[in-house]
Amino acid sequence: MSLSISSSQAVPGASLEARQVSKSFLSGVVRVHVLNSLSISICGGELTLISGPSGCGKSTLLSLLSGLQSPDSGSAIALGEDLNRMGKRELERFRLQHTGFVFQGFNLFPALNACEQVQLPLGYLGLNNRQSALRAMQVLEEVGMTHRAHAYPAQMSGGEKQRVAIARALAKNPRLLFADEPTSALDAENGQRVIDILHGISHSHGTTVLCVSHDPRLVRHADRVLTMEDGQIRNDWRPGTARDSSSTAVQLPGAQEIHE
Repeated sequence: MSLSISSSQAVPGASLEARQVSKSFLSGVVRVHVLNSLSISICGGELTLISGPSGCGKSTLLSLLSGLQSPDSGSAIALGEDLNRMGKRELERFRLQHTGFVFQGFNLFPALNACEQVQLPLGYLGLNNRQSALRAMQVLEEVGMTHRAHAYPAQMSGGEKQRVAIARALAKNPRLLFADEPTSALDAENGQRVIDILHGISHSHGTTVLCVSHDPRLVRHADRVLTMEDGQIRNDWRPGTARDSSSTAVQLPGAQEIHE
């Protein structure tokens, strides 16, 4: 079943909205339609998981809602602001002030230690070196990385790199946190640690966390699970609550069925 809302109707309490968004890309001479008039609203202060097979449009939806890409048609709304109507500088400022990003590739700078990685975005917000260093240590403590504050990426494990990346995303106290496959490059122990951190962020900070992942462990920690197929939302449910009788289990790629 495809879920939709009116393209002109705001959803009370929603931090993120896609309103009839469509997106396509050229692959050689063929145009591939990735999202097809998709509409969804994401509540504030929750961890929402988007899953589905490769190519279903989940990462594209994440990019549109975070302002990294623009839809061909429709609107992407973040914190009540239409991202498509913003100019380049206005959009960059919005993302700097309100959003954090966590990617599967970590995206750390080789020449900066953990503390400096976290300090970097704070300098763009006008904090001086002392202020940014203090804030960086605070968030490194939240993710259990103060003991590695002066380590460089080459000296860190994959799990440590991801925790530093999360600390960097949290440093600005973002209202919106976007995570794209944040556990896919990690072993079981470190993957679980990252999942626990993301869950804690949404519930202790009130941050809206939107996560794209194939990791079935995330389901049990999510407030809401959206499964996608062919550019549409095909299932929308909350773990631990009753669901439509026509959908008694959700099959994640490479995972066992997850029942209530």
